[in-house]
Amino acid sequence: MARNSYHIDIESVFEGVCGLFPNLKPQEKEIIRNNITCQYFKKGEIIYKEGDTPQGLVCLSKGKVKLFKEGVGGRDQIVRMAKPIGFIGYRALFAEEDYSATAQALEDSVVCIIEKNAFLGILRQNAELTLHILKSVATELGFSTNRTVTLTQKHIRGRLAESLIFLRDTYGLEDDGMTIKVYLSREDLANLSNMTTSNAIRTLSGFADEGVIELDGRRIKILDHYRLERISDLG
Repeated sequence: MARNSYHIDIESVFEGVCGLFPNLKPQEKEIIRNNITCQYFKKGEIIYKEGDTPQGLVCLSKGKVKLFKEGVGGRDQIVRMAKPIGFIGYRALFAEEDYSATAQALEDSVVCIIEKNAFLGILRQNAELTLHILKSVATELGFSTNRTVTLTQKHIRGRLAESLIFLRDTYGLEDDGMTIKVYLSREDLANLSNMTTSNAIRTLSGFADEGVIELDGRRIKILDHYRLERISDLG
């Protein structure tokens, strides 16, 4: 259901969500159609909180979302960034656990939920779809493993450089081929890179002084991709 008088083109959203799942049979698409709800979230609004119980498969149709865990002393750790069209929160759904992280809209977003029992019923009948979902889970597990190593073994410069590369590869670049197409606060960049905000600010300024990036508020332009990747590789 839409909020704040924002119009959601349900049919377009529905087709986009169905496009996430290969080889859906007509009757399975109809089940999804009858068991999907869509909601509009303004920038900064919480989609679900750590500790909430999943009601179904959450699909991001429009916008950008961060998933974070609350850390010691009120400092958050961003564990994942999501882009459309994709699904989030599925680990908790399949594990029959509460969410282990909070999802928050980074910009105005449209989120759809496929009701839990309806979606699981489709998975039980569609082996190819189940394998597709399993591949997504395995890919995410591999990414999380690599991030764990990065955040514990790389130095500050390497961690921040990798985070910028990750944002570039996840969201792409503006038409100029240099500006990362997501605008995070310095605090979010710090939380993504497992460092304090002051360290993130200093390191970004250092990259700018070296001619690796250019800063314009929250807009970050990568001037030298090779050097940025080199800093990340050296750790």
